[in-house]
Order: sequence, then structure tokens, then C-alpha cells
Amino acid sequence: MNIILLGPPGAGKGTQARFLVDERDMIQLSTGDMLREAKDSGTDMGKVVAEVMAKGDLVTDEIVIGLIREKLQGDKKGGFIFDGFPRTLAQADALAELLSDCGETLDAVIEMQVDDAALVDRITARSTCSECGEVYNDNTKPIPADGVCTNCGKKAEFKRRSDDNADSLKQRLMEYYKKTSPLLGYYYAKGQLSAVDGLGEMDDVKAAIAGVLDA
Repeated sequence: MNIILLGPPGAGKGTQARFLVDERDMIQLSTGDMLREAKDSGTDMGKVVAEVMAKGDLVTDEIVIGLIREKLQGDKKGGFIFDGFPRTLAQADALAELLSDCGETLDAVIEMQVDDAALVDRITARSTCSECGEVYNDNTKPIPADGVCTNCGKKAEFKRRSDDNADSLKQRLMEYYKKTSPLLGYYYAKGQLSAVDGLGEMDDVKAAIAGVLDA
């Protein structure tokens, strides 16, 4: 099963992707992770990525599609989660063509819907474990008093992203809506789009996503 998770920054895509990896043996394809992995791999594609990033240039859609192609040709396990890609209609078309070329299908596109004001409140209160990336929130999941992460069990530093502030987040939301919101109509027209409440409790969101995938 291959799926896309759509939603603005802070909607919880990464958290829900980890659940799917753990419980359904799926493979999360995060653009940032793939680029970092490729840069250090020493492969032909990796050398291209390293050169582009060393120059400070933007990585092209062709490079990202090439990295995804390599993943699709490897161990598929329980299928793929596309997290952070596609972001534009051109990328969506390129992904559709790639999946067809590889004999794969896109089984679901799940939009994690949020209320912007509530999302700002959530994001400005969050911290992450420096060891494993587990997300904490001042209001709903405070950092443990002993400083030991409940996920990895390590004594860790808990960091806030420098752009996790109200002004920066509003800019990131605007960028998301400008570039990515057209994808909602694109996948709706294809009959592939479903929506869940991205601001619900984690287990409730997980159950809603499972309901979509198991329908």
C-alpha cells in the first residue's frame, strides 16, 4: 500500500508516519531524510545530491524523483508513505508517472486537517528530543521532569526549532496553502482524497487513518 500524507507544518504527519512504520511495516519517504541519506551514500545519485547541496542550490524535482525511484526498486515491505512530497501539481504528475513506470499504485491520499489558530498554539509550545526526535508539548505532553525521553529512554536535550514561533509559522502556513492546497483538488478529482482531524488526540488520529486505509 502506498499513501501520501498531506498537511501543513505541525499537523502531525511525522508522528503518524512513525506509527505506520512501526505497526504496518511501511517505509517513510521523507524528502529531507532521503537527501541526507543520499548525500552520504557515495552512489552516483548521492554524488549529484552532495554537489548540489554543497553549492547551496535547490534540489530539483528530477533529483527527488530519482531518489524515490531508487527506493521503489528496493525492498517495498508494507508499502511507502510519501511525507513532504509532492508539494506541487508538477510533482504530483511526476510521482504518478513514476509509480506507473514502477508498476505501483497510489492507494490513498490523507489530508490532516487543522485549525490554523490551534496549530499555532500547538507548534509554539513544542520541543523535540535531541536523541530520537520525539515531540513534546508544554500543554499536552510536557517534557519529563527527570529529562529522560519516554520514547528512547535516554537523558536528552529538548530543543525548540528557531522557526517555531507565531510569525514564522504563519509564513510557513501561507507558503503551504499557496503551493500545496491545489493538490487537494487534484487528488479529490481522482477519488483518492480522504480527510482526518489532524488536531485530535494522537490515538484518535491514528484510528482515523487506519479507518481510511482499511476501508
